[in-house]
Amino acid sequence: MGRRRARRGVFTGVDGGGAVILLDEDEISILRTLAVQLLELIGPGPGAADPDAEADPLAELFAEGPSKPPEDPALARLFPNAYEDDGDASEFRRFTENDLRSRKREDALAMVRSLDRNGSELRLAAPEARQWLGALNDLRLTIGTYLDVSEDDQNGLYQLPDSDERKPMVMAYLWLGSLQESLVEAMTG
Repeated sequence: MGRRRARRGVFTGVDGGGAVILLDEDEISILRTLAVQLLELIGPGPGAADPDAEADPLAELFAEGPSKPPEDPALARLFPNAYEDDGDASEFRRFTENDLRSRKREDALAMVRSLDRNGSELRLAAPEARQWLGALNDLRLTIGTYLDVSEDDQNGLYQLPDSDERKPMVMAYLWLGSLQESLVEAMTG
């Protein structure tokens, strides 16, 4: 990747479709904590019950996922029904949710790994930047669901007093949005 100067708190594009950003220790800690919490929410992948067992690629290929949407509202937002018809939605979910969970898990893991290895200057190659984009989106969807964020802010979340216990999560939601926006611009600009 070409060397471009990293900017504080904003992704900058680098040659090849990657991105670079400067983050302080607190920002790294917050992102890492949120990504780990997302991993816990998504749940372990196939073979987690017996990590020493050899993976059977054919069994994984034909493994069926759940047929009902998750009860947790954030998981339901991350894994929505693809169809309005319950029968079609159940069939589609059975054959796609495991792969979608796996991709979301891989995106969050990529975020954690890059935060663990890079220090304050975070350089992402294009594939890693795409995974970060997915993880940032999933984090915003999750937090937004728990906060009941709406486009027109009918809940007044953006004007909360500092004493409101939701304020830190609203701030995280807004910050993740600015990171996501700057990453998109860095990757496409």
